[in-house]
Formats: sequence, C-alpha cells, structure tokens
Amino acid sequence: MCSGASSANLAAMAEWTTSTQANARPEQVLEVLTRPDAIKLWSPIDFDVEDLDGVRLAAGSTARVSGKLAGVRVGFDVEVHAADEYGVELTAHGPIGIDVRYDLAPSDDGSEVTASISLRRGGGITGRLLSQATAALLSAGALDGAARGIARAAERPAMAAAC
Repeated sequence: MCSGASSANLAAMAEWTTSTQANARPEQVLEVLTRPDAIKLWSPIDFDVEDLDGVRLAAGSTARVSGKLAGVRVGFDVEVHAADEYGVELTAHGPIGIDVRYDLAPSDDGSEVTASISLRRGGGITGRLLSQATAALLSAGALDGAARGIARAAERPAMAAAC
C-alpha cells in the first residue's frame, strides 16, 4: 500500500503512505511512537536523540536527531506538532525536509496505523544526494517495514504494562 515518486527525478515534494493493523490499543502504539528507546526498535535508520525537551516526543517539543543516511552523517532539528491518541505529526529540518505523520484509529482488533512521509528536496549536492537516497529507501519499502515494526513493538507485553 505504498505510493511514492515513480520517476528517477525526485519532485520537490514526494509522499509515501502505508497502513498496518496493530493488535494493541492506540495508547500502546503512541508509546512506541513517542519514546526514543522504543522508536529505536522499529526505525529503519540508526539515530541518536539529543536535546529532547522531556523524556518523550510531545506536542510542542523539539529535539536534535543525528545519524547516518547514505553513509553521510546528518543532523535534523525535529519539531513535534501533535502527539496524542489520534497520532503523531512532526517535521524534521536538515539537509532535506521530512514531514512525518502517524494516524491512529481504534479498530476491533486494536489499532489501525497509517504512516505518511513527505520529502522536501534539500539544496546543494548533499541535499540532492540525501533526497534521492531517502526516496530510494522509501520506494524499496522502508516505510512498510517501519509500520510493521511499530505494530510488533506496540504488541509487546511491556507496552501494555506501560499504558
């Protein structure tokens, strides 16, 4: 269920979306989406969180996130716009721009999780390289894998106990 840029030339804005079912309550999924130690369980990119306002992502919080993308060490300033029972929405500003949205909806079996990522091309050669590398990762299914990882992590007994 992933859609994205289909041409070799990445547009100024490209978006990928996927959905999955989690056998966990929306509160459990929210825990997995907002705790940095839980995010590391499912994120396709290894990263470090620095300067987080608080112990978890919350509406209005900011953080500095760094890691390697396409073999290049990069940093992003993250702004969290929403983090509640309906989902998480954030923007990452760095060599490329990334808008992320996780929508949560209760279902008979737990929660429906819909994940969307939009890319904004960065400037310069590094920005273009990172835009293309990130688009390639997303087109290859990285968002689908992350969504499945979110569901698995939220289904763990530790997440149920945390809520």
